[in-house]
Amino acid sequence: MKSVNPATGEIIATHEELDAAGIEARLSRAAAGFARWRLSGLDERTALLARLADGFAAHRDELAAMATAEMGKTLKSALAEVDKCAALFRHLAQAGPDMLAPSSIPLAAGGRAETRWLPLGPVLAVMPWNFPYWQVARFLAPTILAGNVGLLKHASNVQGAAALIERMVKEAGAPAGVFQNLPIRSGPVGAIIADDRVAAVTLTGSEAAGQAVAEQAGRALKKVVLELGGSDPFIVMPSADLDDAVSKAVTARIQNTGQSCICGKRMIVHEAIHDDFRDRFVAAMAAVKAGDPLDPASDIGPLSSEEQRRTVQAQLWKMKAAGATLTGGEALAGPGAYMTAGVLEDVPVDGDLMAEEIFGPIAMLFRVTDIDDAIRVANAIPFGLGSSVWTRDVAEQERFVRDIAAGMTAINQVMASAPEAPFGGIKRSGHGRELGAAGLHAFMNQKTVLRAD
Repeated sequence: MKSVNPATGEIIATHEELDAAGIEARLSRAAAGFARWRLSGLDERTALLARLADGFAAHRDELAAMATAEMGKTLKSALAEVDKCAALFRHLAQAGPDMLAPSSIPLAAGGRAETRWLPLGPVLAVMPWNFPYWQVARFLAPTILAGNVGLLKHASNVQGAAALIERMVKEAGAPAGVFQNLPIRSGPVGAIIADDRVAAVTLTGSEAAGQAVAEQAGRALKKVVLELGGSDPFIVMPSADLDDAVSKAVTARIQNTGQSCICGKRMIVHEAIHDDFRDRFVAAMAAVKAGDPLDPASDIGPLSSEEQRRTVQAQLWKMKAAGATLTGGEALAGPGAYMTAGVLEDVPVDGDLMAEEIFGPIAMLFRVTDIDDAIRVANAIPFGLGSSVWTRDVAEQERFVRDIAAGMTAINQVMASAPEAPFGGIKRSGHGRELGAAGLHAFMNQKTVLRAD
């Protein structure tokens, strides 16, 4: 497997894939590691999380540089990602034990029922390249605290980041088998899921990958959490602070060079303010600077690969052929998978193209007549991950929360994940939750204990 710098097109490293014997050795180590780690106390688990937080903070420059080199995100966003991982480890080290406290329920027939949170076993994580540390931390931190152990199948183009995560866990003093990187492609994943030593699987990735993993997990009767694609609505109503909405719409769309599942991708704007929003938004997107991800002046870096840029270009060609107009969104000449930020207008509202997730710095802009129309357009796709609504009208806010078909809604702010809050979607954006208490409990056995006294 090759790590290719998308800013230059140069191969920066190669990584040897595990063979069958190597996979077997890691599965055996995971099983043995779980047999020990499941018996560890919360003090030992939280201490490991605290050391991991310290390690990520101490090595933030090294970790960020690897992410920038392997998948092209700007250095400032890579540093922010590493800091967010450290915050998650620290949050669970401090707040996690309360989430695992047993409960006692008196029974009408007499006696009481207790509930205990117990670990399940080794958890396989199939993770994407777009946030090479944060996506892993979202599975790794609760895995450690729960008393489970983790196996990571990371994207093939960020194996350098995967190896660094494994090193960080070892340097934090984790016992053998608590976390292992599996440098493999997708071929062996089905057999690993089916292996009796693996208790559950979590995946963040494409809809197709989610379907494959869900099918394999279902056949093996394993618990699964899926965080899949999204084409999040970003709705702006007349009462919104327009300056703030325009600025945050740009931020939402270009974060991580547009390669985020919860980027605002469809800007749905009330007709009373549409033209004003449109003029400001198009101008602001045109001012976004695409350039060297190591340059602090760059707003966006290259896309993750030349292949990814070709995918986005093909989507734009299809949309223009269907009658859409595009401002910006041009592939830049020279080395690197760079393209400018752009805005698509006149995309058919009820066609299949509106439902396509564009994983690049391209926004779709829609005009709507009222709140009912805004909700209709927001829900007219098979995805339901996040959403963002901009209105100072409290009644409108409550209507959007109730009626937008999504796992999350942000009000007057950009949609984002946080260590404290559950994260996940509905419809074809997946099922299950990460983060918060729900994410910690996702791969645990909520055992009921009946007592007569």
